[in-house]
Amino acid sequence: MLRQFELVERVKSYDPNADEEGLNRAYVFAVKMHGSQKRESGDPYFSHPVEVAGILTEYKLDYATIVTALLHDTVEDTPASYADIEGLFGKEVATLVEGVTKLSKIQNQAEHTRQAENFRKLVLAMSEDIRVLLIKLADRLHNMRTLHFCQKEEKRKRISQETLDIYAPLAERLGMNRIKDELEDLAFSQLHPEAYQSITSRLNFLREKGGNITEKIVEQLRKDVAEAGIEAEIYGREKRPYSIWQKMNRKNISFEQICDIMAFRVIVNTIEDCYHVLGIVHTKYHMIPGRYKDYISTPKGNGYQSLHTGVIGPFKERIEVQIRTKEMHDVAEMGVAAHWSYRENKPVTMDGKQFRWMRELLDLLNDSSNSDEFLENTKISMYNDQIFCFTPKGDLYGLPKDATPVDFAYAIHSNIGDHCIGAKINGEIKPLRTFLQNGDQIEILLSKTQTPSPEWERFVVTAKAKAAIRRFIRHQKHIQFVEFGKNLLQGLYKEEKVPFNEKELEGVLGFFKQSSVEDLYAVIGEGIVLASDIFYRVHPEQRSAFRKVVDIFRKKSKSISRKSDESNMIKGLVSGIALHYSRCCHPVPGDKIVGIVTTGKGVAIHRADCVMLKKYESEPERWLDIEWKENIMPDATFPVRLVVTVMDKPSGLATLSTAVSKVQSNISHISTASKSGSFIDVVMDVDVKNANHLEEVISALKSLSIVTSVRKEK
Repeated sequence: MLRQFELVERVKSYDPNADEEGLNRAYVFAVKMHGSQKRESGDPYFSHPVEVAGILTEYKLDYATIVTALLHDTVEDTPASYADIEGLFGKEVATLVEGVTKLSKIQNQAEHTRQAENFRKLVLAMSEDIRVLLIKLADRLHNMRTLHFCQKEEKRKRISQETLDIYAPLAERLGMNRIKDELEDLAFSQLHPEAYQSITSRLNFLREKGGNITEKIVEQLRKDVAEAGIEAEIYGREKRPYSIWQKMNRKNISFEQICDIMAFRVIVNTIEDCYHVLGIVHTKYHMIPGRYKDYISTPKGNGYQSLHTGVIGPFKERIEVQIRTKEMHDVAEMGVAAHWSYRENKPVTMDGKQFRWMRELLDLLNDSSNSDEFLENTKISMYNDQIFCFTPKGDLYGLPKDATPVDFAYAIHSNIGDHCIGAKINGEIKPLRTFLQNGDQIEILLSKTQTPSPEWERFVVTAKAKAAIRRFIRHQKHIQFVEFGKNLLQGLYKEEKVPFNEKELEGVLGFFKQSSVEDLYAVIGEGIVLASDIFYRVHPEQRSAFRKVVDIFRKKSKSISRKSDESNMIKGLVSGIALHYSRCCHPVPGDKIVGIVTTGKGVAIHRADCVMLKKYESEPERWLDIEWKENIMPDATFPVRLVVTVMDKPSGLATLSTAVSKVQSNISHISTASKSGSFIDVVMDVDVKNANHLEEVISALKSLSIVTSVRKEK
């Protein structure tokens, strides 16, 4: 553990104007407040905040950050208050301590909720002051270094998984690669101890077997560069165990097949020298195809810049060479801390390009409906490898692998994504679901009348696009749910012969936890609350009559002779009872089915795997055990909705119609759902006899050259 004078000396070494007396007071205050508290390792608890502060001094962070690190657990775990911190150390430190403390107060919630809510609050806190995140990263790093003292394996694995899911990616986004690498390796050792031990053992073996091969390669590279008159610092770096394990899994290869266990860094004075050294390396050694990456002209989102190339180096070893300037190296190692203006005591602003990801996270926070969705979207955003594409004007955008033109449109601006109708990729019109490649030039085609299609969510990969599409769909669904819910409730009032009075619904808003009558309609339409529940809450005197009707109906349904029920095509229903086939799943003979008693509509027939059945799980009295009769009337047909993606060509609809008629089916309705460049989504209702007949129709459509996909709408 760092002693008091050692910590002060570290800060003064890079910031001579730091408040030495304040640092001493903070150290003593932390020791006094934590008193006799112990960690699981048996060490005094105050050793933890001291070590966290020590980690942050390695990044030369300002006085307020170091003091906050010393005090970050005092408000939560000791009698100290926010007022005490503000009185002794000032408002800036108190605000930072409060920001860190708020994040810790939700640790006792249910695991899934806790992680999602924890991350949401972390994003909000770090958007106000990025130093909160820096302190949390250092706090997590020290906790991970001592995690092996934790006796509960489940807890060690939970903390390690959270570290991999959230903290390591955030460290990478800040460009703090040293912290990221150590967090990943520590988490890896807990989650997969056998794999970790195997890889570290093999690395040790290679180190012993190779002897001084690394030094020989470094010496040869130094000679190569020196001959060109370029000053450079060169050293070798071993690939990290977690990085090796990831590559083995991603490419499905063995340890022996990894060719870049060793990377060599060449640090020079200027950008011109970077490219000069690259030329020397490629001239002297054979380049490995596909291994060259220029992060100087196209930096990573966190500001990282470097040239990477793979070559068959000296002594015929496959190696990776990374070439960068000293400034680039500082950013690569220190990340955001390399830009820290501690001399002027100014926090880093969120305006720079390296913080574009942070602004995108705040947009995701606004677009996500809850903390779980936000966490899901953020994981999507932070875990994908990047490709780079250009606008026609030459503006560069980094996107995840397998991104589509819709992702590109939303990356430019949400408004452009919302109104995207097509795209030209390198001058050629392509479907919106096309995967983009590195270096593609994308022109987005727009229409003021276009709106996001729910279909887009099936193929977009960026979190921003997914969140924007979901936000629009939620808004549209809300409008539909309001209308549908109001109609259901009004229909029930009419059936019960009770005058409908919207004003009286305001009296039950509190019971159903809704803020307006419109919201009440929406939860009815969505199936969260039944119209009957609301009706009987307003008119409790009507409930007994309704119960009798349902009970009588069910008794009749059960007592009916299945053999005598010839007028219906479904066994288990009262002859002549009103029924309808649900449009949400389009059941046809051959499907397993269930019946749901619905108010005013008789029985709704659903496929047994229909997702809409979930909303009736708590009402078993509504469910009927039914099945298709063995001998369905030969002329009986059932409507099924298909969505067919076709090329926009003359006589295309006629071709579809001909294919359907050839398999003895009929198109009862047809319309176009959306158009994307040269492709159209055609929605058609086809009449089929059973599930086998439906498969024949789908196969006939798929066999057409103009058809790219066919799916049954669910």
